[in-house]
Amino acid sequence: MKVQVERQPGFVSKLQIELPPDEVSKEWEMIANSFARFAKIPGYRPGKAPRAVIDKRFRKEIQEELTKKLVSKSYHQAVEQEQLRVASLTNIEDIQFGEDKSMRFRATVVTTPEFELPDYMNIPVQLPDTKVSDAEVEAALERLRDQSADFVNVPGRGLQTGDFAVLDFEGSVDGKPISEIAPQVSKNLQGGRKFWLHLAPENFLPKFCEQLVGQNRDKTRLVIVNFPDDFAVKELAGKKADYAVTLRETKEKLLPPVDDALAAKVAPGKTIVDLRHMIEHDIEHAKKHDVERAKESEIVKYLHERTQFELPPALLQNETRRALAELVQRNRERGVTDDMLKEKEKELIDGAANLAAHRLKTNFILHRIAEREKIQVTKEDVDLRIRQEAARYDISPDKMRKELQQQDALNDVAEQILLGKTLDFLKANVSVEQIEKPTGVEEES
Repeated sequence: MKVQVERQPGFVSKLQIELPPDEVSKEWEMIANSFARFAKIPGYRPGKAPRAVIDKRFRKEIQEELTKKLVSKSYHQAVEQEQLRVASLTNIEDIQFGEDKSMRFRATVVTTPEFELPDYMNIPVQLPDTKVSDAEVEAALERLRDQSADFVNVPGRGLQTGDFAVLDFEGSVDGKPISEIAPQVSKNLQGGRKFWLHLAPENFLPKFCEQLVGQNRDKTRLVIVNFPDDFAVKELAGKKADYAVTLRETKEKLLPPVDDALAAKVAPGKTIVDLRHMIEHDIEHAKKHDVERAKESEIVKYLHERTQFELPPALLQNETRRALAELVQRNRERGVTDDMLKEKEKELIDGAANLAAHRLKTNFILHRIAEREKIQVTKEDVDLRIRQEAARYDISPDKMRKELQQQDALNDVAEQILLGKTLDFLKANVSVEQIEKPTGVEEES
């Protein structure tokens, strides 16, 4: 097999690959024999047509089968022969068959940047202690108390700071409803019915809660809100809004005592002692997870700071598009409208470009480490990941595999596994330094 490599700017290489006649003829013979056995050609019994007739009659079909069998195989052989580190196969084109049964085609690839790896063994990382303090357990118990609180009506007095008010309200600017001025904004800005509001300083809209103190049930009060000049909703920025607010109910939050009744409500059949142990275990588990995340973050930061190279423009462009699509989808799921996304377009594009560059650089470095350490992905690794994903989505492994194949995503799965195994290797070989708590600082009881 002859291979000519033409290197072009932007990490692009064009490969001219030519297969010798004997290799192509061997495959041609096997495929042509298959056609000859079953072909129905007028004037000949099945399997008795001369080879020249078969070759002429089914030339196109034979060449298509040859292309399927030889192009992918010879492309990978050419990459290995030329010792190219290919990041992406861009195109295969200009497939030609010679009269002598030779075959040639061109492949365009994007290669990985060349760079020197830093010393990645025993990367120093600072990690927080995973020990759970009594104060953390108490804080978690307080959150559970808050979630289990009851809200009781408070008759016969005006609203006080700390109360929960149930309101009907409607906002307007210069006599025009906010729902008409800015129809795309949250309905909580426009107005609402049976709207729950915790009366606390700086909660909700500017100075809104403060103006409700002392209001009595079924009474309506005018609340004036001055939106700042830099308010996120441009239709309301710098404007004065009038809100007609009617108090329907005043409620007070009652926290339950920390006892077995609270434990049974949160975790049926458990005592308060059991609940404390459960909380301690959950916090410890979360801290260990955070430690792993912190370890990964410090490893990647260390590698980035000590490795410099240019990224292939074509790959960076593709990865930026993918990152942008992810950011847009994530914001839509948070309720951000398309109009608001349009206003933040430059910010989103810049963020996607930074995210894409970080990902690509990380992946190139981890791939090079995997190559040096001979870290590989086995069939068992892929099968296990497919079973895990199938269980996550509550479908059969066979269905999950078919869906991944249809999306041409099995290579992506193998890629994720390889990067994960490489990170696990690095994490297993770090030099850990615990972050000590400052001495002389007492925890609140």
